[in-house]
Amino acid sequence: MSEDRGNPTVKSADRALTVVEFVAGKGSASFTEILEGLHLPRSSAHGLLSTLCAAGWLDHSSSNKQYSLGLRAWQVGQLYTGHQTLANVAKPVMDRLASAQGETVQLALLDGVENVYIAISQTSGGMRLGSSVGMRLLAHATGIGKALLSMLDPDEARRRLNSVALPRLTDKTVTDVAALAELVAAAKAQGFALDDEEYLDGCRCVAVPLTSEAGGGMHAALSITMPTARTDADWPGSVLRPLVAAAQEIRALLGVREPDIVVPATASFSGTRSAPTRSA
Repeated sequence: MSEDRGNPTVKSADRALTVVEFVAGKGSASFTEILEGLHLPRSSAHGLLSTLCAAGWLDHSSSNKQYSLGLRAWQVGQLYTGHQTLANVAKPVMDRLASAQGETVQLALLDGVENVYIAISQTSGGMRLGSSVGMRLLAHATGIGKALLSMLDPDEARRRLNSVALPRLTDKTVTDVAALAELVAAAKAQGFALDDEEYLDGCRCVAVPLTSEAGGGMHAALSITMPTARTDADWPGSVLRPLVAAAQEIRALLGVREPDIVVPATASFSGTRSAPTRSA
């Protein structure tokens, strides 16, 4: 057994899963790319890759010497439907919200300390983001990530944030774990979280928790992302109100009973915006 990211793991199993994820992210990769990309010891890499190929998780092309995902990976993926019901139910509501607001609406799940996007609705005039369905982003720099973290026990959220390096993406990205814990606690108390140019300059996001593990079987959150230039003096209130209404409609369609989000009456929402980090 070895310690990795604060949790006890079986080293060989963790390494095999890391290889599968690496190949999936690349589409295909050579032995050298896998070796260098994951810093694997050459002595064990051949055996590991051979085992994964024999089990069907990877395929190896003799013509171009590339590894790619095998049939077993596809079969297991087809068996996982947990997020599909949520995405299928939410997508029509998200499409209407995106059309009404003229902005991008995103639905994400929490995996460790990352948001995994499972549905995105965009309009022709909305902000085109780098995120796409299936993409993973570190939660500390996004509104939807902080909304997801707010559903965890505070000690668990802090443990996860401490388990990885938190990069600074803009001048406003908060990377200090204590400061992030305060932002997550505020998001929990007020029922929504913000990204005020923390992930991308000129981009703002408002996000609300959608379902929890207790209520819907998984931590999920919903967000609206827009250019800073298109936000008004009432932001985030002008965006939060329709976002909350959409979240509650999705909950009703799912039959999920979660506490209602109470939108503060104040128009200015003073004190809710993230301050630039003072720590690298």
